[in-house]
Amino acid sequence: MRKSFVLIILMAGVLAGCGSGGSSSKLAPDDVAVVGSEHVSLSDLNNTLKRAKIQYKQQGQAFPKQGTTNYVALRDNVITLLVEQAELEQKAAAMGIKVTDADIDARLAQVKKQYFGGSQKKYLAEIKKQGFTEAQVRTDVIRPQLISERVQKQIIKDVKVSDADVQKYYDNNKSLYQQPESRDLRYILVGKSKATAQSVYQQLVKGGDKAWCTLAKKYAKDASGQNCGKATFSKGQTVAIFDTTAFTAPANKVVKPFYDPTQYKAWFVIEPLGPVKPKSTTPEKQVASQIKTTLVGDKQKKAISDFSSSLTKSYCHGSKIRYQVGYAPVQDACTATTNATTTTQ
Repeated sequence: MRKSFVLIILMAGVLAGCGSGGSSSKLAPDDVAVVGSEHVSLSDLNNTLKRAKIQYKQQGQAFPKQGTTNYVALRDNVITLLVEQAELEQKAAAMGIKVTDADIDARLAQVKKQYFGGSQKKYLAEIKKQGFTEAQVRTDVIRPQLISERVQKQIIKDVKVSDADVQKYYDNNKSLYQQPESRDLRYILVGKSKATAQSVYQQLVKGGDKAWCTLAKKYAKDASGQNCGKATFSKGQTVAIFDTTAFTAPANKVVKPFYDPTQYKAWFVIEPLGPVKPKSTTPEKQVASQIKTTLVGDKQKKAISDFSSSLTKSYCHGSKIRYQVGYAPVQDACTATTNATTTTQ
């Protein structure tokens, strides 16, 4: 089933941030809320809920009935999303970020090529199925998406990780890069019959490599039979008797059958294929690039999170957000921010 790009929706709180100064504009009769100078209309709310209802139906779920707790929670989430989108749009403007019609045209062309093979007919059919008009896709999906991307790009552009940061992470997490003793061997998990295990053992002693492949495929009670019984085990990886035998038995000699009374409750026949490989540590230089990527990602996430908290807090003071009577979310972002700040203090 083709993934629809219109399901890529800005989640509430992903990029909410440090907004404009001054109090909000006055509420208009058809407003749900006013955020600074931006008006969130009842039609915005109803259109989003209508699309949500379509998605519920497509997923085989019952849409919450009006007046129920679930409906109120859904409606509140939508209102919060719309409010935070308005906050972000104003912040983006203050940061000098602009999205032009040409930018939207270019992204739409990319979307149509990627998801619909360049077919305008398929594109229109899909957005109609999702409850969008062409104009709404431009204003409610593509434009917010581009704003979000460009704000995020500015937030993370100065994020850097030094060699000292990489070394510190490596030193503090060295256990992640340490490998225990290991040994190559081949084995057959024969099963509960000692007689069968003895028979397999004798055939392996006489038959060598060819016998291992044949007998492993015939008798192995696990996936090892698909690889002629060959596997590599780390010290302490498996049950005690197998572990002890695997790391003490001589190389290139089939070990007499032994029984595991703990987990498998079955007989094993094994043959170590070489010496025990000593434990080792991957050098920092071999993992430095991977560590740096991880640290950059973590710092970028923190930068976005800090930006989000800052923007939310800035709109929670000075009457920058006003809700129409009956539309204030039961648990709005400002209440959550205030509680979090109080708890932290």
